[in-house]
Amino acid sequence: MMLCSQRHSAVRIRSCVASLRIGKSPVRIAAMSVQTVAAKMAEVELKDVAGKDPSPAISPLTPKVEEKKSENNSSTSAAAAGEPSPVVASPSPVKMPQVSAMKRPDPQQNGGEAFVNCDGTVAEAPRMKKIQFADQKQEFNKRPTKISRRSLSRSISQSSTDSYSSAASYTDSSDDETSPRDKQQKNSKGCGDFCIKNIKQTDFGRREIEIAEQEMPALMALRKRAQGEKPLAGAKIVGCTHITAQTAVLMETLSALGAQCRWAACNIYSTQNEVAAALAEGGFSVFAWKGESEDDFWWCIDRCVNVEGWQPNMILDDGGDLTHWIYKKYPNMFKKIKGIVEESVTGVHRLYQLSKAGKLCVPAMNVNDSVTKQKFDNLYCCRESILDGLKRTTDVMFGGKQVVVCGYGEVGKGCSAALKAMGSIVYVTEIDPICALQACMDGFRLVKLNEVIRQVDIVITCTGNKNVVVREYMDRMKNGCIVCNMGHSNTEIDVASLRTPELTWERVRSQVDHVIWPDGKRIVLLAEGRLLNLSCSTVPTFVLSITATTQALALIELYNAPEGRYKQDVYLLPKKMDEYVASLHLPTFDAHLTELSDEQAKYLGLNKNGPFKPNYYRY
Repeated sequence: MMLCSQRHSAVRIRSCVASLRIGKSPVRIAAMSVQTVAAKMAEVELKDVAGKDPSPAISPLTPKVEEKKSENNSSTSAAAAGEPSPVVASPSPVKMPQVSAMKRPDPQQNGGEAFVNCDGTVAEAPRMKKIQFADQKQEFNKRPTKISRRSLSRSISQSSTDSYSSAASYTDSSDDETSPRDKQQKNSKGCGDFCIKNIKQTDFGRREIEIAEQEMPALMALRKRAQGEKPLAGAKIVGCTHITAQTAVLMETLSALGAQCRWAACNIYSTQNEVAAALAEGGFSVFAWKGESEDDFWWCIDRCVNVEGWQPNMILDDGGDLTHWIYKKYPNMFKKIKGIVEESVTGVHRLYQLSKAGKLCVPAMNVNDSVTKQKFDNLYCCRESILDGLKRTTDVMFGGKQVVVCGYGEVGKGCSAALKAMGSIVYVTEIDPICALQACMDGFRLVKLNEVIRQVDIVITCTGNKNVVVREYMDRMKNGCIVCNMGHSNTEIDVASLRTPELTWERVRSQVDHVIWPDGKRIVLLAEGRLLNLSCSTVPTFVLSITATTQALALIELYNAPEGRYKQDVYLLPKKMDEYVASLHLPTFDAHLTELSDEQAKYLGLNKNGPFKPNYYRY
């Protein structure tokens, strides 16, 4: 009976081997049980079993499959671990999955196995291709979870400290969480009158500035033309703007024209850390880094202003925070200022309030309402950067999305035009009947916010006002609605009302937060309600060249104006200066202006060299 049983076992083995053959090549048997093998096969010695690891090759492309931990498949687990285990032979033939011709050999996984030829002889297995099956237990290759990288910021930032960023700048990510206020840093000249994230990023920042210079022809031309005259010699300018590569070109231009500069950031998210490092290395007193706290923000402004032996006489502001700080904390210093240049609607509004109350004791230039700022920076810049900011932060598809743009000034016009061109359904809210009529004539439906708040996918504020989007509206928004701000100030969206115990904040990526309601609904809040494009993406350098040149000329005008020309009030930039800024940018397009003849100039009552429009003209 024993001999008969052995013969039947051998027959079944040969039958199984025959069914497993692929072409003319024998298939290896991974494990064989002593109890089920014929007597003569028990005498065959398998070589190098202990010398090699018989486990299958690991592929990171094959999905990980959890191994069942039951007694029924304990033998399978043992085999997968490379250990011999008893296997009961089955009378039914084993089915082999189809083998891909693209499998690669694994030379490290061949040793210690044998194959059975059709005639029943057993031989040592040669090196053969290893077959990978999806049901084998896998372990993915370990990969680093933290990647330090520098994102290539053309302007802005956001970079930020990771790939999604800001901002703005796309700055170098660092594991160092130490506050810059707690660091002692010095540049290569031994100077330490600055406070930035990392002075070692200097080389990156310098390359960013060099790229920006190529797209800022007017500033470079102004630097070349006026460098010999030094029209800002003796000027001590304290500035509070976005610290980007474009601002760096402006600061270096002001320095080349004779000014001394100290600078802080007007936005806690828009600073390009590498640019700040390059400026500090160049000798500028810069106090800013990306991701400042509110306390850091005011500390940096104070460090710019409150320095022994240095009295500022000019202010370049963006938002009015610097002007407000000096006015409140250093009133004696404020009285000695020769002029203020303000470029944002928020800051201009503050200046007009001071002037109306009779508290503005220095002349101020309203750059925000100059033609070159309104028609180019506000319109063309936002028309491009709104899409950039939304894409970088949310990867949203614009086609078919319902969007409401709050405000149809120049910023709102640019945002609405861009989103409409991408296939979005755009609604507009507006308080001014003239702007409202423009929106209607441009093909947009004019609505009240509460009429569409439940259905829209994206809400964008562009008003410069406060509490445009309040908690009541956000409670009614649909799940996944994106909320962002393209105005300067962070007051347009009532973010403070979202910081309550019943709502959960979840950081998704840099400058992107989910605010989750108790029922599971969530909205996507970008940059915590601050300026989207300069916090989360980049802005076109060429457009910023127009604004920066306007700011530089305004500083020169106020600093060199004879006493009495400007009183303690807010002024618009002279029309002639606007035209000059525009003319400096025309050569970039190889544009050629037509000149008036003497007869034509006389007919129109104009000077051949301009200005060509009266001050009341609306472009």
